[in-house]
Amino acid sequence: MNALEIRGLTKEYKDFKLDSLDLTLPAGCILGLIGENGAGKTTTIKAVLDIVKADSGEVTLLGRSREEIASNKEDLGIVLGEPGLSGCLTAAQVDRIMEGIFSHWETETFAKLAEQLDLPMNKKFKELSQGNRMKLGIAVAMSHGAKLLLLDEPTNGLDPVARDKVMNLLMEFTRDEDHAVLISSHIVSDLEKVCDYIAFLHEGKLMLCEEKDRLVAEYGVLHCRRENLEAIDPAAVIGCTDSVYGVSAVVKRDAVPEGWSLSPVSLEDLFVVMVKGA
Repeated sequence: MNALEIRGLTKEYKDFKLDSLDLTLPAGCILGLIGENGAGKTTTIKAVLDIVKADSGEVTLLGRSREEIASNKEDLGIVLGEPGLSGCLTAAQVDRIMEGIFSHWETETFAKLAEQLDLPMNKKFKELSQGNRMKLGIAVAMSHGAKLLLLDEPTNGLDPVARDKVMNLLMEFTRDEDHAVLISSHIVSDLEKVCDYIAFLHEGKLMLCEEKDRLVAEYGVLHCRRENLEAIDPAAVIGCTDSVYGVSAVVKRDAVPEGWSLSPVSLEDLFVVMVKGA
């Protein structure tokens, strides 16, 4: 079963349009939604959750429509920016409150996540750093038996060590084949570590959605002289930059003559050249 299916999702504002988006997230996988600020990542997740009303399109979550899942969202773990919690609450108090809200709240899981994320349990929410507030939101989302996590920029405010811990927790979460994660971020290196699928959004349009390993296998970086690059089919050149040392180009590997050396391409390199080409 697919954990999430999006077909023809469209939402238009005065100065922005999410344009007929199609995405599929298989169960047991992590899908990374990559895009610059304003690309439509947050609009996509909010439209999936029906927080904003889409103009058209269909969304299926865990085999159910948005309307069917609206009455019971416990299967969804959600992080949309900073958690909306009272400033006077501590993490320990949030634990007790959530126990009364969620029928499948797991206090032991919450305590374990708080320990792994170095989250202060007895410090008031208003006194927490931005990073610790995000950690609290992530811990809550992962502690009530959710099967699908929908995370919008969840690593904002986190230092590199904390971001790495969160990414490892997401990989552990999807070891259960009934679980899946949709995570948006503009920190491409984080998603490159953990995602099974990658989707590139630019100005509300889906530029690409593919298995991460297939992308890495399909593209490479060629360092050569300009005249050498001209020997390659232009359709196979995704983008290039010039320097005093020659040209660095992101190319399709199968278009490069045998014997030419290619370096691995990062998702960030690929995204940047695709955006520039767009």
